[in-house]
Amino acid sequence: MSEGLRWDANGLIPAVVQEAETGELLMVAWMDREALEATTRTGLAHFHSRSRGGLWQKGETSGHRQHVRAIYADCDRDTLLLLVGQEGVACHTGARTCFFERLEGSEKPDGWEVPAGILDRVVRVIESRKASPQPGSYVSSLIAQGEAAVLRKIGEEATELLLAALTEGDERLVSELADLWFHTLVLLGQRGIPFHRVLTELAHRHAQKTTHLG
Repeated sequence: MSEGLRWDANGLIPAVVQEAETGELLMVAWMDREALEATTRTGLAHFHSRSRGGLWQKGETSGHRQHVRAIYADCDRDTLLLLVGQEGVACHTGARTCFFERLEGSEKPDGWEVPAGILDRVVRVIESRKASPQPGSYVSSLIAQGEAAVLRKIGEEATELLLAALTEGDERLVSELADLWFHTLVLLGQRGIPFHRVLTELAHRHAQKTTHLG
């Protein structure tokens, strides 16, 4: 696999790590041939530590492992992209991603969107509230009432969405749609269905449509 890659003078190549399901950019690290071989052999992300001068497996001590789904080289073959399934967080600070600090003076441009992975963050909160119910938590309370209560709430939100679309402005429509999405995520969480299964289904349908049109 390392054949044809453009390693630097120290035998290293930068590796960008991205969450496969959400597109969230997690971190950048360095790989040498040993790290790339260990990654492809085990399916777990390994990197070269320049400070320690050796191989290290991401999450070996913290448990925040990265399960590698695919590895790509860029057009110049001097940078790698790892698509991974991230356990826990990627950053040593405890943040989900290493890219959480916006530089001073870099204002959000028109059309700025929330970071990729926001649905994943909401899902993790729902999973946490299900596993460890918290007093005063809306999600914990709703899940405790049972699936019928969640379904009723989804029905209410769907009705409010339709009314907003028919009689209210775009801002209200967006608000109601967010409510509906949130409660459908609660339903998935209550049933223990990963929301990534929905994304996979959408991707599958898109691929079929593209193949059919192509």
